[in-house]
Amino acid sequence: MSVASCPGCLAAGPIAEASGRNAGLPTHELILPGVHCVACIRSVEGLLNARPDIAAARVNLSRKRVAITAEPGMDPAPWIAALTGIGFEAHEARDTASSGKDDGLTLRLGIAGFAMMNVMLLSVAVWSGATDATRDFFHWIAATISLPAAIYCAQPFFRSAWSALRGARLNMDVPIALAILLACGLSLYETMTGGAHAYFDAALSLTFFLLAGRVLETRMRQAARSAAADLAALEPMRVTRLAGDTRVSVPVDDVNAGDTLWLAAGARVPVDGVLASEAAQIDRSALTGESDEIAVAQSAPLTAGEVVLTGPVTMQTTVAAKGSTLRRLIQIAAQAEGARSRYTSLADRAAGVYAPLVHGLSFAAFVGWSVATGDMYHALTIAIATLIITCPCALGLAVPAVATVATGRLFRMGLLVKSETALERLAEVDTVVFDKTGTLSAAALSPEIDMPDQARSVLKALAQSSAHPLSRSVLPLLSDVDAADLDDIVEHRGNGVSALWMGKPVRFGNAAWAGVGQGTVLLIGTAVYPLERKEQVFADATDTIARLRDMGLDVHILTGDSARNAARVAAELGVDRVHAEVDPEAKQDLIEALQADGRKVVMVGDGLNDTLALTRAWASIAPGTALEASQNAADVVLLGQHLSGIPSAIGIARSARRRILENFGLAACYNMVAIPLALAGFATPLMAALAMSTSSITVTLNALRTKA
Repeated sequence: MSVASCPGCLAAGPIAEASGRNAGLPTHELILPGVHCVACIRSVEGLLNARPDIAAARVNLSRKRVAITAEPGMDPAPWIAALTGIGFEAHEARDTASSGKDDGLTLRLGIAGFAMMNVMLLSVAVWSGATDATRDFFHWIAATISLPAAIYCAQPFFRSAWSALRGARLNMDVPIALAILLACGLSLYETMTGGAHAYFDAALSLTFFLLAGRVLETRMRQAARSAAADLAALEPMRVTRLAGDTRVSVPVDDVNAGDTLWLAAGARVPVDGVLASEAAQIDRSALTGESDEIAVAQSAPLTAGEVVLTGPVTMQTTVAAKGSTLRRLIQIAAQAEGARSRYTSLADRAAGVYAPLVHGLSFAAFVGWSVATGDMYHALTIAIATLIITCPCALGLAVPAVATVATGRLFRMGLLVKSETALERLAEVDTVVFDKTGTLSAAALSPEIDMPDQARSVLKALAQSSAHPLSRSVLPLLSDVDAADLDDIVEHRGNGVSALWMGKPVRFGNAAWAGVGQGTVLLIGTAVYPLERKEQVFADATDTIARLRDMGLDVHILTGDSARNAARVAAELGVDRVHAEVDPEAKQDLIEALQADGRKVVMVGDGLNDTLALTRAWASIAPGTALEASQNAADVVLLGQHLSGIPSAIGIARSARRRILENFGLAACYNMVAIPLALAGFATPLMAALAMSTSSITVTLNALRTKA
């Protein structure tokens, strides 16, 4: 038998590695509701990658899915049967009914806690000296409460243990299930024969504390969502195709190379192609990070994911929908997410050593005492006590308890932790790579120095009336100006704001819309006041970078913007490692190159062009203003634009790692004392349950010490 390092699964042999980025894009996807950790990944991928009909298989742990590269149209039934044979439930991706199932862990936890408290109250009477009929009566009441509660609440452990045993394997849930069943069985036997001792409270307390750790872990895991799914959401479901002069709405998957598409103003380009209209303004910031709008002429290339700012326009597609840039980014992001889920948590690594010890000690206790005394009942009691006292409650709580405290403190500081291993990975980073546009800086408008005070007053009033971020960016420079009184204020979407001031028409926005040239202007009557558009570094960016350097971290800037703009921002922030004019896949490659040199990189970015880098980095952070796809690709989201939270997140992560290691030390010290007592026969199952509960409480209290 081999032993897994996971509370819910078992590794079955070494990983059969896929051939990486050149293995081809996945053709099939299966849902795996029973996967829990890295050991599950090894079992699933080891089985699937060994099959001759599969080119590559990659598990995405957060989505509980496996992406398979094989011949298109193949029947996945043999793969599902093979996975079922080693204890993993599997479904085709179209069957999503079970993918979000959480086994009702919170309900089970509540029932286990309620039953445990009531049975302990009954036990007080027995401990106080109740004998004979009174003692037996309380034991029967305890049995009536405990047996249904334990059978229902411990089902997640029973199912996991049975799946492992069916595949002739062991995992951490096997000793847990055995301890619960044996404690309940021995207690029922004692009750039926009028014995003096019953250990129902031990079985329930064991179930309660283990469920508490599983609930904390599950809640952390459920916060993670798939960046690939959110990238896919950027692609429209239907597009408008031109057939002569007729507009026809068709599914985007029906688009082929050579089709002519009609796009309204504000629409996202669905498929790669070229502009058929005479001209258009394009926002490429999501794909390239360029902070300025781009004017494109007829026959200029358009890339899926870009936004058409002016319109309507027509375009000619050059590829089918399935070959677009956006589709390629979706596939790469899904593969990158699966690769990052391979990180082995501290708990998994500790459990890999702990699991064989639990089985071996309990079996040795039973055999040893059976041979020494010839009393099978006494030997079984000691074996159960050993199982309970060595059950990994403290180990199971060591990471979730610290993670819950740390993520709670970060949330109060304005940071949302989404991944269950994010804190562990953040604690190990030594390099911070920032995107520039939208992360460290943003486009802003600046009035000319000689603009008259009255014009500044009108400008402030118009800017306050606009919902456009660029229009409002001028407000910090006008804090000492009183806003003018305006009438008939109207915001013209995509163009600007118009109003009346003292009977004069005033406009603030696009110069072409105002009829006075190019750029952004303030128009008062016939007077024209141009505004300079420039990139402005966020107020807390300089201090944030200084704090990160003080923590011993290297800082890089990675952007798709021009080298000139990147160099200016880097000089203002004092960063000398700058990578400019980098496309999304090149960003990913640069992150991989840094990590290939032994670096552990945390990527901070906000755009669609950062999504691949965010998923490929050792850890990742996105501002609250980032695109939803980028936020969902990140491990941590800043619930605002405050970069100062980044050093705090890394500081608390380092503190959390120290607390986790301390908890493992406390659990080890507990076992060094408790295990010899159990093996020597000095600990009853009840004493073992109390000792196990004490160690769990100690670990939880130590977790409260987590701080920045």
